[in-house]
Amino acid sequence: MLVLVLYWSWRPERLGTSAKGFGGTFTVNNLLEQKSVTLDESDYLWYTTRQKEEFTLSVNTTGHILHAFVNGRLVGSSQYGLAGQLNFTFERKVWFNPGRNVISLLSATVGLQNYGAYYDLAPTGIVGGPVKLIGENTTLDLSNYTWSYKIGLDGEVRRIHLDQRAVKWHSGMFPTNRPFTWYKATFQAPLGSEAVVVDLLGVGKGTAWVNGNSIGRRYLCRYHVPRSFLKLGEPNTLMLFEEAGGNPLQVNFQTVTVGAACASASEGDTLSLSCLRGRTISSVDFASFEEPEGTCGAFEGGKGCSSDEAFAVIKDTCLRKESCSIEITEEFGKSCGTLPSPRKLVVQVTC
Repeated sequence: MLVLVLYWSWRPERLGTSAKGFGGTFTVNNLLEQKSVTLDESDYLWYTTRQKEEFTLSVNTTGHILHAFVNGRLVGSSQYGLAGQLNFTFERKVWFNPGRNVISLLSATVGLQNYGAYYDLAPTGIVGGPVKLIGENTTLDLSNYTWSYKIGLDGEVRRIHLDQRAVKWHSGMFPTNRPFTWYKATFQAPLGSEAVVVDLLGVGKGTAWVNGNSIGRRYLCRYHVPRSFLKLGEPNTLMLFEEAGGNPLQVNFQTVTVGAACASASEGDTLSLSCLRGRTISSVDFASFEEPEGTCGAFEGGKGCSSDEAFAVIKDTCLRKESCSIEITEEFGKSCGTLPSPRKLVVQVTC
């Protein structure tokens, strides 16, 4: 394994203005769907309103992540369930000051899982709500109050990932497990022609760039870094925006020898995958019922039916392992119901 020395610095995401309700671009007396507002400009959207009461804050959202602020202070965060339930209800006891108070809700869609056909019609964000303040004897529905909207984060607007000189970075008192933080590391590109990957060990959720090029919007652990992104003989920059809080000091780069491994199994049988010479499975490239076109390492769709269910299970079970075995059940072929039984699943992974 290649070990590169990383020299880290950091800076906080500037939340104060947005979290305190300033800088909104327009106001509406209802809760809007997120994608229709952001128009792919950002994964983040601020919803802000003002109140004078003391209650429990309750927010129903199709998320997929929600960070709640009262008067500029983060009071809690929540995200959708891992079982595929994208909607959830966020609830927190909040204490307001006398007079006017500001509620700011930051909705995030980093790592959307409902991709595919009709993706644009699936609601996201705090569309319709309801957003409520729940007290002992009364409940206020804020859904049709005046809400101001602001797209994105300060760091996105300032294009921090491009490492412009005007941005100030801190090198001392390196913070970990701190949400809404930008981290920067410099490193030398590895010699040779083998594929380069970065293991984002210890980090939580956010976005990663190498020399201003995006390599991933949702931290999985390992990402391929094309050598065309790297500069030989001069410093390279890894930039991370950490939304949830983590420890980037565990991040490391590796070079890997890439190869393909393939296997097939019918429903009711066990599928076994393995890599040679200590390599581990780095990605799932193909999972289809019935025979694909091409050969192992270059499989194509052919007459088969790609299985999203199989992709998900194989990724969860096999990634970063030298070998794995999975029993193929009918659940794997939910989206391929028209194929005759017994159905055979063909899988290709990269080692």
